[in-house]
Amino acid sequence: MAIVGSPALTAAVSNAGGIGLFCLGPGAPEMFADDIDHIRRLCSAPFGVDFIVEETAFGPATTDAHIEIAIAKNVPLAVFFWNPPKEGWVSRLKRAGIKVWGTAFSVESARRMKELGADAVIVQSQEAGGHVKSSLGAMALVPSVVDALDQTPVIAAGGIADGRTAAAAFMLGAQAVCVGTRLVASTESVASAEYKRRLVRAHNEDTALTTIFGPEWPNAPMRVLKNRAVARADRGAAPLSRPIGETVVFGQPYRMPANSAVLPTAQTQGDHEEMCLAAGAGVGAVRAIEPAGLIVETMMQDARATIRGVLDVSQTKSLKT
Repeated sequence: MAIVGSPALTAAVSNAGGIGLFCLGPGAPEMFADDIDHIRRLCSAPFGVDFIVEETAFGPATTDAHIEIAIAKNVPLAVFFWNPPKEGWVSRLKRAGIKVWGTAFSVESARRMKELGADAVIVQSQEAGGHVKSSLGAMALVPSVVDALDQTPVIAAGGIADGRTAAAAFMLGAQAVCVGTRLVASTESVASAEYKRRLVRAHNEDTALTTIFGPEWPNAPMRVLKNRAVARADRGAAPLSRPIGETVVFGQPYRMPANSAVLPTAQTQGDHEEMCLAAGAGVGAVRAIEPAGLIVETMMQDARATIRGVLDVSQTKSLKT
């Protein structure tokens, strides 16, 4: 949730009993330090920082300086996304008492994160919105990773947007869930109002997996809402030759090139039909823009109710046989 997340969103999730993750982009380390301070002013509960490990057009998303700030600020949790962390990052964080989670897209990459010392592994299936590597859906991927990692906790990500999908992940063996798209449509998210409205109106069939977006991060598959830009690429037509809008990225003005992967925020001007609108395959469960705390509480209440219902049905059937 780089760009559309915020300290307020991170804090709201943590205050509701979850672990809010602040997704770091390739901004100045000083901005990162300010964001951590902002989160701490809003909550005293544990939270985490999601470090993207990738070179982008804006520079490396995570640097040694960002890791040192996380250590100096005693961040409770560090998460690494997309690629394995650089050598030494995990050990430095763990020596400082910081928990480390890795992100995996296959059994092999999950094992690799465990070998690197991850305390838990987020398993992102193909249903996830935004950047995604996996070729497998959650039903196949999550239990395979749970079995492969044995005692290492697994967190399921991808297509989880309500209590029923969260309950399904728990039944597959996940010990927690990681939620993205549903929280983009929260009041604390800084996604543009139009982006949020499109998420609420969308059905599950309205997403596509594509590589068209991202001169800033080339050739990276993304799951997005279908729009004019996606339809143009599907026809094999050339992308636009002009900028599609203007925005602010990591504190700096930015003219968005055609097929930009930068998500629209409240500071973005331009046509959303030409923009990257990341969304998971579970977007059909997004029915309203609501406070993040309410989203978390409702999702967990509904997940518990769903699991109780499954157990009640199972017990009833066993009594009849």
